[in-house]
Amino acid sequence: MRAITVEEFNTIIREELPWGHEVGMKADEIGDGTAILRVPFGSNFLRPGGTVAGPIMMGLADACMYGAALSRLGPVKMAVTTSFSINFLHRLVPADLLAEGRVLKMGKRLAVMEVSIHSDGHDEPVAHATGTYSIPPYKD
Repeated sequence: MRAITVEEFNTIIREELPWGHEVGMKADEIGDGTAILRVPFGSNFLRPGGTVAGPIMMGLADACMYGAALSRLGPVKMAVTTSFSINFLHRLVPADLLAEGRVLKMGKRLAVMEVSIHSDGHDEPVAHATGTYSIPPYKD
């Protein structure tokens, strides 16, 4: 059972992740241990050579991991990234960026996740990220 809704996570993006809100990031879906986030394509994301800058994809992947973690935990603000790795696989086409994330393992103190990033309308991933989040102790 998911512990947070799309609307609740979009409120978190708007109120707690201002950098995500500024680029138009929104959750399309939140499931049980899954999240799909979208960033609308913007020409201001391009780096020399005409491809999307890595920090845009890295931020999207990290936020997607946060959404996947909160889908199991609920709105735990202090769940934070402790490790992050990304592989850039292919050049993006100019379209919205979609990040599809899932929890691989949810423990008491750590959550391990993975994210695939696609250009909207294209199945082949342009990046793959993995990361670990630290979960704060629950207060009874």
